[in-house]
Amino acid sequence: MHKNIILCGVGGQGTILASKLIAAAAMKRGLGVKTAETIGMAQRGGSVFSHVRLGEDLHSPMIAPGQADIIIAFEPAEALRHLPFLKEGGTVVASLSPVFPVSTLIGDSSYPLEEILQQLKNSIQNLTLIDSEAALRELGSPKVLNVLLLGAAVRTGELGLELEDIEAALHEKVPARFQELNDRALRYTEGKKQS
Repeated sequence: MHKNIILCGVGGQGTILASKLIAAAAMKRGLGVKTAETIGMAQRGGSVFSHVRLGEDLHSPMIAPGQADIIIAFEPAEALRHLPFLKEGGTVVASLSPVFPVSTLIGDSSYPLEEILQQLKNSIQNLTLIDSEAALRELGSPKVLNVLLLGAAVRTGELGLELEDIEAALHEKVPARFQELNDRALRYTEGKKQS
């Protein structure tokens, strides 16, 4: 099995932890893992992404354009920005909730959310959009977006991992006092119809 996974978002959303959970879960299953990440702008709310490759005979951690099996996007514009990496017939799991750049907040630019979402719907056959704002409100914490999206990604079948694999990695990497919340976030989309 080979899987090429891209996680993308904005600094502070938990993108890097999500990639570490995938890597830890895969290693526990005996899979080869290579990862690379860009975190330079994370402190300023800038773009953050991780490449995670699972399988044997991996020579580079970087995923070439057109080779990602799945993109897990914590933010809609980041999903669109990373689409060139998606292979034909690939899968995208994305949050519907935008993170507005400073330029939008001060009125220097716009954030055309509806256009971005329409472009995603027109471009991707296997698209799962998560109403993360509603989900996080119901879960009671904005800090589990990463685990919420991982749970939805597992359900696509494109990660090559099971919920139990991610759950075991969570229990190793996350303090015990947060485990029950994370377990609920991981399983939140079970049985729910996604758009």
